[in-house]
Amino acid sequence: MAKETIAGLAKRLGISKASVSYALNGLPGVSELTRRRVLDLAEELDWYPSSSARALSRSRAGAVGMVLSADPLLIGTEPYHMGLLTGIETALAEGDLALMLRMVGNDPAQERAAYERWAGERKVDGVLVFDLLLEDPRPALLDRLGLPFVLHGGPETGTSPTFSGTTTDHAVDAATVVDHLHDAGHRRIAHVSGPHRFLHEEERIRGVRERAAGHDMEVVQHEADYALRAGHDAMVTLLRAPRTPVTAVVFGNDLMAMGGLLALRELGLRCPDDVAIISWDDSLHCRLASPGVTALSRNPGLQGRVAAELLLALLDTGTIQTRSMPHGELVVRPSTATG
Repeated sequence: MAKETIAGLAKRLGISKASVSYALNGLPGVSELTRRRVLDLAEELDWYPSSSARALSRSRAGAVGMVLSADPLLIGTEPYHMGLLTGIETALAEGDLALMLRMVGNDPAQERAAYERWAGERKVDGVLVFDLLLEDPRPALLDRLGLPFVLHGGPETGTSPTFSGTTTDHAVDAATVVDHLHDAGHRRIAHVSGPHRFLHEEERIRGVRERAAGHDMEVVQHEADYALRAGHDAMVTLLRAPRTPVTAVVFGNDLMAMGGLLALRELGLRCPDDVAIISWDDSLHCRLASPGVTALSRNPGLQGRVAAELLLALLDTGTIQTRSMPHGELVVRPSTATG
């Protein structure tokens, strides 16, 4: 049987096609009685899947939006983002919502355009926002567009929140990493971070620097972009510098740590005998590497699930709330062995 059309629904009910469209899309212009008649008939005819019919009855799109401003090839190979997406999908499935995902590369204009289109076309009920920037324009933009949002991974502020989100105490994670290297005897280390435009990277850099200073350790800072090649090139640059080489390198994610290992092999050096390595993210890569790489286990699946649950709560109640994420747990492996 052919699927009914808006014109068909209008004919059955004896009203205009415009009235049917307004009712189905939760727009003004029709009475509540007419809206109810349209939605009841649509559900009776199974004109929409039951979940969509329920969403329409609440004047919702039944979807959550998410824009990732990164290279799609990087996202597809980085375990952290895959774990994050798994957690998000788990929570949204339980809330009977779909995820609308866009990957726009490093182009703020494309991300802004995605939000504007979603808001204009009522495609999503709210959005999940990642990687807060220094002086980030997105919260103000989303407020102006009327799109509810949750920010994942903001810093601990200790003040009343102005928007919902998950928070992380990056100083605690930095202390865990630096203390481990200090206890292993390292006094000159490098920190290969992600892009400095991200607020969480600035928080990590500050945390590493301050904890190292407390131990009278020297830190060499290097900015990279999370890719395997970036980790490789950073390690080569650090070890070919004219000054005394570092004895340990902290990488901002697991892919860069793998690149650092590859560089050591190419240079004929050993890990950890010549240079120790730590990753800020744990993954299967770290477990299967040779040697296995010491890493912070931060449970991205849990992080994604909590962020999505906060958005569901915001959509249902309008309540702004934050949730602190657990501190990372250091999983010690042979890449930082001392004996």
